[in-house]
Amino acid sequence: MNKKQSPANWYDESIKVDLFQKFWHKTRFTEVSRIIDSVKGKVLDVGCNDGTFSKIILEKTKTDKLIGVDLAGKSIDWANRHWKNFGMSFLVGDAQNLKFKSNSFDAVFCLEVLEHVEDPLKALQELKRVMKKSGYGIFLVPTDSFLFRLIWFSWLNFYPRGWVWRETHIQTYRGNFLPKICKKAGFKVEVDKKFNLGMLHLVKVRKI
Repeated sequence: MNKKQSPANWYDESIKVDLFQKFWHKTRFTEVSRIIDSVKGKVLDVGCNDGTFSKIILEKTKTDKLIGVDLAGKSIDWANRHWKNFGMSFLVGDAQNLKFKSNSFDAVFCLEVLEHVEDPLKALQELKRVMKKSGYGIFLVPTDSFLFRLIWFSWLNFYPRGWVWRETHIQTYRGNFLPKICKKAGFKVEVDKKFNLGMLHLVKVRKI
């Protein structure tokens, strides 16, 4: 996302004013919610932006402590103001260089983020490092299927709110690359599914 020009509360605003994004995100969180386990310890949401979806993760995991990280400083500031009474805190941070001790989190979420990072393997290794043994992760990426690419092209070039995403997808996860790279990072893949007409790929992994 073009973080310099997009609103600080991009997702909070988008699901209120944009029917397409409201449908897309409702669908993805319906699927993600099916595989969320309750958590007694801490939860990390990597790529949290304004915290809109962190709130859903907080509710579904039933955790008392969720930390969100994102590179967009103004979105982090907005999230800390907006969600200050909800048991969540937000920090500026990079998925490839997380400033947390090893074995800190019982669950780690990274939803539609890995397509934006320069080194997805390094990011996954960082997610694994900060996850407790037997903890779980839920990761989601676009598949770059023909249908996704067609819709994505239309979104970027013809949709009023699409311009902020131009040149932001720097990785592709075609050919079931997501579970393959998760295994390469040392995770055990427990759930592996595609939805939204095959446009999104969702995995649940375990640190063993």
